[in-house]
Amino acid sequence: MAVLKARSVLVTGSNRGIGLELVKQLVARSDRPEWIFAGCRDPEGPRAQELKQLTTNHKGVVIIPLDTSNTSSIKNAATRVTELLKGAGLNLLINNAGIVRPTVNLDSETAEDMAEVYRTNVIGPMEVSQAFLPFLKKASRESSEKGMSCSRAAIINVSSEAGSIKNIFAWSDGHIVSYRCSKAALNMLTRCQSLAYAEDKILCIALHPGWVQTDMGNLAKPAPLALDTSVQSILNTLACLSEKDTGKFVNWEGEALPW
Repeated sequence: MAVLKARSVLVTGSNRGIGLELVKQLVARSDRPEWIFAGCRDPEGPRAQELKQLTTNHKGVVIIPLDTSNTSSIKNAATRVTELLKGAGLNLLINNAGIVRPTVNLDSETAEDMAEVYRTNVIGPMEVSQAFLPFLKKASRESSEKGMSCSRAAIINVSSEAGSIKNIFAWSDGHIVSYRCSKAALNMLTRCQSLAYAEDKILCIALHPGWVQTDMGNLAKPAPLALDTSVQSILNTLACLSEKDTGKFVNWEGEALPW
């Protein structure tokens, strides 16, 4: 079985849902990373208490104040991670933070909601990836791993099958047009990253975590996939990804999805 050997991981949106579960399961692994950076928009807020407890109980888990919709916050987060890594690279960046603005149908979609969702779901992952790119490149250069992998250097953009233009996943359960458009754009960003960073051997993947039982996932109706099951499968999939997968759109089990 493939093993995830990333020394350092950064997960955005770590105070709840998939992000928090990723931190929980990463820290519990026998092959856990030395550094787990948990990006969180409001570390002192009531929804970050469980995450704060993890940092108390586990060495190497560090909350990084990070609002992915704010350029200054992203730059400050990169500075903080620089201080902690002390010259080492970052192996794995998981752009997980995202938002949805429920709408009844396309006619009720607003420019304001569309702009806000794009700012968080597309521009945010782009700017975070840009800010941490030097660390990813350094990790890749100094790695003894052969080929591309999440153990060497990787950008994982948490997308959604709702952004698949071919599938139009779960349309009858919610139109969420701004969300769908943002995830389709995130998929294209991932393709562009895979081409731009190929020579640096940085693996780039768009990943659909499933319709998961989280606050966001349960908006239309109860989601079918348990949170812990999704994240366990995601981590197993990340351990198996290689250069043949870069630029792909896959689900939590590693199966390719149509654009």
